[in-house]
Amino acid sequence: MIDPGTGGRFAELTIALSLATDLGTGQPLEHGLRTCWSAVAAAEALGLNAAQRSCVYHVALLRFLGCTSDAAETAAMVGGDEVTFNGTMAPAVMAAPAESMRFVLGHVAEDLPMRRRLGVVARMLADPGGASRSLTQHCEAASQLAGRLGMGEDVCHALAHGYERWDGRGDPDGLAGEDVPLAMRIAVVSRDADLFASSGGWSAAEAVLSRRRGHAYDPDVVDVFLEGGERWRAEMGDDPCAAVLDLEPEPVATIPDTALDTALEAVAHFADLKSPWFRGHSTGVAELAAEAACVAGLAADDVSRVRRAALVHDIGKVGVPNGVWDKPGPLTAEERERVRMHSYLTERVLNRSDLLAPYAEVAAAHHERVDGSGYPHGRNGAQLDVAGRLLAVADAYHAMCEQRPHRPALSAQDAADVLRTDVDEGRFTSTDVDAVLAAAGQASRPPSVSRPAGLTEREVDVLRLIARGRSNKETARELGISPKTVGNHVEHIYAKAGVRTRAGATLFAMESGLLST
Repeated sequence: MIDPGTGGRFAELTIALSLATDLGTGQPLEHGLRTCWSAVAAAEALGLNAAQRSCVYHVALLRFLGCTSDAAETAAMVGGDEVTFNGTMAPAVMAAPAESMRFVLGHVAEDLPMRRRLGVVARMLADPGGASRSLTQHCEAASQLAGRLGMGEDVCHALAHGYERWDGRGDPDGLAGEDVPLAMRIAVVSRDADLFASSGGWSAAEAVLSRRRGHAYDPDVVDVFLEGGERWRAEMGDDPCAAVLDLEPEPVATIPDTALDTALEAVAHFADLKSPWFRGHSTGVAELAAEAACVAGLAADDVSRVRRAALVHDIGKVGVPNGVWDKPGPLTAEERERVRMHSYLTERVLNRSDLLAPYAEVAAAHHERVDGSGYPHGRNGAQLDVAGRLLAVADAYHAMCEQRPHRPALSAQDAADVLRTDVDEGRFTSTDVDAVLAAAGQASRPPSVSRPAGLTEREVDVLRLIARGRSNKETARELGISPKTVGNHVEHIYAKAGVRTRAGATLFAMESGLLST
């Protein structure tokens, strides 16, 4: 296992994110790893050099890094479960329009009662540009996040064109032929080959690749898959994580310990982009938990461990539908169980990566309680180290101070009172709560006069609201200005931040620390 103080291989991080995007796109774990395996094999068959193969490697792992960018909007459109919807729609993403329409009519929301299903289909048909907007948003978010991870310009550029087609009918820019980045042309075919082979065998994959050859797919890429794809799948072995880690083209990319915090902040933004109610949550918890660890007298290495665990503690939320996270009323018993799953999913993803495994136990403990009443494992105080306990208190305090769909934000004093009650009832220790509350009191500071990218204070006000999912009309009502004025502010924000979608603006806001409570 990698020493958490020395950094490690970059591939460990991208592999973990690939597993997380499997959760968010409704695919079985390791789908992205199989895509990467075959994509690199295809790159070798096409005679690509090491640098090009490295780009293919990371693009195949990170293609769906923007999958959280419109999760809330998609869930609202499809009745709550965008994760299942994403998985259902995957075979149609690169299909011809007629095939895609048949797929929508035959498969979308098929688990819902007929009336609700018809409503979902009607909403999709009523917004013919919706799919393009969604995919454009995915691409911008994926490219931005990859840059924050520390990926090279070649990877970021390819991810910015994640849904382009060979025939020029794709998104976001309608690039055609060899103008589509080669790494993405390979990743697209490799992903779909695995998708169809997994569900219908290699003959089903061959049929789709042949039908889409020269339309969605680069003919040369299809040809190498038709020749070698079935063999490549068989050669992968039983441990996809190890196989893909060993597959990384030379020179192997490393991430120094000094750069790991910045990369993990990007992971935090990926997770928090999932819902307007979570924006800025993970980074806020990380700062509070790290400060609390300092107050508690933990050693520098343990303070770093707490902060890093906090940055990635909610990555498992990606696998739970937004219909649960964004529900304004009480949760059903089944929905509560799905909520409880997110800590387990966090632990599972992190433990598959030697780079992130040192933070898995602490991250997964953020809903454990010292009396054993928490989840996912129901561990008690004797089984929880101080790092996990501090993270749990910091997460609870920070969440209470944030607005949620079922309640307004609590004041700092009210949140402190709740924590004191938790101490009285045995869920937290007074020592841990005192450390977090002391850290929360020290964290307050006057706002900086200088705003990032030259934003005005009013533009910051607008950005904070639209980043949390408010429409232009809702933002106008809250700020007491007209929707047209809000629209003008949004245009200026996009221009100054260098983005073109709400997901891009939201990531800019989180990266700039503008969503702190």
